[in-house]
Amino acid sequence: MTDMSGDRRDFFRRAFGDAFERLSKATETKIVQQRYVRPPGALPEMGFLTACTRCGACAPVCPAGAILHVPARGGLAAGTPYLEPGRIPCIACPEMPCVTACPTDALTLPAEGWLGHRLGRIEFHPDRCITFQGQPCEVCVTSCPVGDTALALDSEGRPVLKMEGCVACGVCVRDCITIPSSFSFHPLES
Repeated sequence: MTDMSGDRRDFFRRAFGDAFERLSKATETKIVQQRYVRPPGALPEMGFLTACTRCGACAPVCPAGAILHVPARGGLAAGTPYLEPGRIPCIACPEMPCVTACPTDALTLPAEGWLGHRLGRIEFHPDRCITFQGQPCEVCVTSCPVGDTALALDSEGRPVLKMEGCVACGVCVRDCITIPSSFSFHPLES
C-alpha cells in the first residue's frame, strides 16, 4: 500500500494555490491599510502581523538603530517593527542580528542571506550626481555595504547602480553628498 497523502496534498496545493493566493492578497489589501518596509527576512504581511508578538527584541540588536516600531495609531500593525531605509538605512549586516533575536518565525533568515532579500528599490538620479558634472566623488560606492555587486564606478568614475545586486538598504541615499540625494528609496510594490 502506497501513501497517497503527499500526492493528494500536492494536487490540492497546485489546484487551489493560485486561488488561495489571490484571495489572500485581496484580504490583505482590505485589512492592511498602510504598507511598512519590514526588517530582513520578514514573512509576507499577513503572516508577519500574526507571527510578530511585538516583543521588541529585534530593535536593540540592530547595529544601525534602523528598526522602528509602528505607533499605536497603526491599527493591527501597532507595535510591529519597520524600517525607513530612505531616512535611517539598514546596513545589510551579513549576520542579520534582528532575525536571530526574533523569538518567533516573523523574521527568518533567508536561505541565500541578503542575496535572497530586498527591502525595496533604489533609484539613481544622474542629473543630481556631481560626477556627471565632472567632479570626482566615490562616497556612495565606498559606503555601500554590499559592494560592487550593487554599486560600482564606470570607466569615467561615475556610479553604476546594479539592480540585481542591490538590496535597497538605503546607505547610498543617506551618504550621498548631494542635496537632494542622487539616490532615492522606493518600497516594493505589493
